[in-house]
Amino acid sequence: QVQLAESGGGSVQAGGSLRLSCAFSGAGYRRVCLGWFRQAPGKEREGFAAIYNGGGSTNYANSVKGRFTMSQDNAKNLVYLQMTSLKPEDTAMYYCAADLFRCGSLDGYRYSYWGQGTQVTVSS
Repeated sequence: QVQLAESGGGSVQAGGSLRLSCAFSGAGYRRVCLGWFRQAPGKEREGFAAIYNGGGSTNYANSVKGRFTMSQDNAKNLVYLQMTSLKPEDTAMYYCAADLFRCGSLDGYRYSYWGQGTQVTVSS
């Protein structure tokens, strides 16, 4: 059982930056594959960032490419999401998710474990 806990959300003006963190635990020696997702009210969940092989290459959706950066610190069991040039349409609940088998996917159905989420609100 993998536990995940996001932090770092908040309110920011358009053009600003935020850094989200996600602490993960419970995987023991197993490799953990992590992704970031978000869901705005009335909209479908969107997978927008995922990382391969404990901090190797990353996969981003076009909606965030060039603005968001995902990274992983395996020594601290943390994954980060640095968000820059934030837009009002980035407003959503942000979740990190984990799977023990497949890395790099932006499909939420491939992830077995989810955090509780952290709210990001971007005002214009």
